[in-house]
Amino acid sequence: MSETGNRLRKLLESPNFDPQSYVKQLSQQSDGDRDLQEHRQKIQNLADETAQNLKKNVYKNYRQFIETAKEISYLESEMYQLSHILTEQKSIMESITQSLLSTDKDETSKEMQAAFPKETEELKQRTLTSLLEKVEGAKNIMDIPGRHLVYNGDLVEFDVDNMSPIQKVHAFLMNDCLLIATWLPNRRGTVKYKYNALYDLESFAVVNVKDNPPMKDMFKILMFPDSRIFQAENSKVKKEWLEILDETKKNKASKEKHKKEEEVPTSPVRAEVSTNPFDMEDEETVESEDGVDLSLEWIQELPEDLDVCIAQRDFEGAVDLLDKLNEYLKDQPATPRVKELRAKVDERVRQLTEVLVFELSPDRSLRGGPKATRRAVSQLIRLGQSTKACELFLKNRAAAVQTAIRQLRIEGATLLYIHKLCNIFFTSLLETAKEFEMDFAGNTGCYSAFVVWSRSAMTMFVDTFSKQVFDSKESLSTAAECVKVAKEHCQQLTEIGLDLTFTLQSLLVKDVKAALQSYKDIIIEATKHRNSEEMWRRMNLMTPEALAKLKEEMRSCGINFQLYTGDDCWVNLSYTVVAFTKQMMSFLEEGLKLYFPELHMVLLESLREIILVAVQHVDYSLRCEQDSEKKSFILQNASFLHDTVLPVVERRFEEAVGKPAKQLQDLRKSTRPVRINPDSTTSLV
Repeated sequence: MSETGNRLRKLLESPNFDPQSYVKQLSQQSDGDRDLQEHRQKIQNLADETAQNLKKNVYKNYRQFIETAKEISYLESEMYQLSHILTEQKSIMESITQSLLSTDKDETSKEMQAAFPKETEELKQRTLTSLLEKVEGAKNIMDIPGRHLVYNGDLVEFDVDNMSPIQKVHAFLMNDCLLIATWLPNRRGTVKYKYNALYDLESFAVVNVKDNPPMKDMFKILMFPDSRIFQAENSKVKKEWLEILDETKKNKASKEKHKKEEEVPTSPVRAEVSTNPFDMEDEETVESEDGVDLSLEWIQELPEDLDVCIAQRDFEGAVDLLDKLNEYLKDQPATPRVKELRAKVDERVRQLTEVLVFELSPDRSLRGGPKATRRAVSQLIRLGQSTKACELFLKNRAAAVQTAIRQLRIEGATLLYIHKLCNIFFTSLLETAKEFEMDFAGNTGCYSAFVVWSRSAMTMFVDTFSKQVFDSKESLSTAAECVKVAKEHCQQLTEIGLDLTFTLQSLLVKDVKAALQSYKDIIIEATKHRNSEEMWRRMNLMTPEALAKLKEEMRSCGINFQLYTGDDCWVNLSYTVVAFTKQMMSFLEEGLKLYFPELHMVLLESLREIILVAVQHVDYSLRCEQDSEKKSFILQNASFLHDTVLPVVERRFEEAVGKPAKQLQDLRKSTRPVRINPDSTTSLV
């Protein structure tokens, strides 16, 4: 590097370098632009050289960067292993301590049992009463006779979703239920807790939660469909809770089973004969109450079997069990035991209904089509929830159709997009209708809901259709093709007796009317513009190919054009009249594709206004033209419009619509070209 470059580098690297003062000093010392350009080049060279040196240093030290990163990774791995070893040692030490404490506790318990007699039930109840006096809102818990305290202690409740601590609670385990009370922040006298929840021992299950530091010493209580997580003070207390809860649940189940066995007589007892008629009535009442045998094994296990079926998503099995129970209890008296069984079963029915409703919710996966909902719908109908099943089924299908349309890729070509849109929508509608007819065949009252849903679905389809076809200002020919495609797809629904053609037309009539009127205005403006430049000269197509193409276009429109072609490539009509004829016939064909009965007068009036513009121009030209040859040529063009074009328009309209175009007939009669006098003065009357 040169000496000047070194000085410049030292200047820029100095800690007291001020860019503004440097630039000001440089502009004062320079003689002109050339000096500034040279100095700028020096700074640029210095920047390039610095960047090059930086790249070289990076490449030079690249291996050192990689080796350092590897060393850091190795160190991190070793630290993790060391932490894991320490955690394992800690767990081993805690387990040894717990085993020693458990042994001591067992020995102490045996000594206490030998030294003192077993607590009486009355003492346990007094203990529970004294504890419940500290709980606000728990006065009525001791109303049930025989209820006593088994175990109690402090726990910390955690949130099930994010595992964050919620509140500190105190749990009271009794011989038939579990009471959860929260701590009061502001204590009032002896009251320390507030009533939170009371769970029957049969209504929940206890699950051990595996330790995952720092989340440890936890267990979960499952009450379908909810759950709660509690943390004990240490692993020893957690173990005690799990063991005592399990033992208490088993004790209660065995007591209830023993009680039921005692209620069922083991051998028939011969009743004493009484001559008192009132005693006979009492005996008949007792016999009727005991006539329902609820001691059968499948009835005793029915609530638990329903829970298993719901948990395993065996909806058919659950409904079969319910049908079996209903058939068994049919025409049976509503004894207290039957009512109790009904209450337990009704709770399971509510849970089953909630699960089936969730299966049909739009939040679930919408793949699989309408058949994927058949399982849940059929079981809801069997449960007597046909109205809810119908509502959820239609909501599910509406969300599926809407999602399918939203996922449809918008192509550049509008007609291609409309083909895909119609295929998706009407195919989904047809499949939904077939599935609805299959699922709700015996529920005719639901069909009106399907008709209403079909109209709302069609409204959603037309909104998407109109945004793509009419709001984007597509040509009338494209709009006509798109509407034609939609009509053809809509006709497919008549296969199952569902005709939505009128609904489709009524929803599209506003946009189609606006499109017809807009295109009519465009044709009128274009015709007026051509009329302003009209020279009334014969049309020369220059080549035979162009003449043949024009003849073919006119023939496809139904116009006999052979009479108006001359020698070579000449046409005995003006360019304005030929262009007008082609444009009007195109408008007629596109308008007929868009035709609805509601648009009959709109299309007729549009055609009348377009034709009237051309007729008025011809009439004005005949009145103003002085040259007899041009008058004759104008009259020939007028005759072409009156005798050839207008009859074709009337005939084509009547063929497509099935009604005569009276307004066009009246217009043709009122514009008949005539010769007024022999001096070649002509006019349209």
